[in-house]
Amino acid sequence: MKVFICFVLIAKIMVEASDKCNVIPIAKWAGEPTLRTKKLPQSVPLVVIQHTASPDCVTDEQCEGVLRGIRYYHRHEMGFQDVGQSFLIGGNGKVYEGAGWTRVGAHTRNYNNRSIGISFVGNFMNKLPTSSALQAAMDLIACGVKSQYLSEDYHVMGHRQLSPTLSPGDALQEEINIWPHFVQNIS
Repeated sequence: MKVFICFVLIAKIMVEASDKCNVIPIAKWAGEPTLRTKKLPQSVPLVVIQHTASPDCVTDEQCEGVLRGIRYYHRHEMGFQDVGQSFLIGGNGKVYEGAGWTRVGAHTRNYNNRSIGISFVGNFMNKLPTSSALQAAMDLIACGVKSQYLSEDYHVMGHRQLSPTLSPGDALQEEINIWPHFVQNIS
């Protein structure tokens, strides 16, 4: 009986550790842990919403394939240490770890050390991400606040508000303009 209780407790701890905020760890989808090492302060004040401008994905296999391509591009073509975004969200409604909650990513120049970058997989100039992807982002942000990775008074901005880019796309930018905590100007 003691062995069974010990097994259940270990299994529970492992599930909680690997399933924080329902995020699929980078080691699972990429086959190895992140190469990022610089620590991000706890309770960052900013969430930057982006799109990958890549093909969309709706199945686990498609999403993981696109993500591996993005990671390869960031590392081998852009010269980044690892995939730039903190998190990526597929059309399947799943959240994939990039730099994660605790490491500095490379998603928004001049804001990486004080923000989380959430990137929707696909191009959202003329359409929105799937409803399950949008809900996954809301759930991720709520979990980030609850877990104190994000400050309670965090702000949400589109990537284009901080950098000269079309990201997160016209349709997605219009959507996030009505999200709680959206701000027009960071100052």
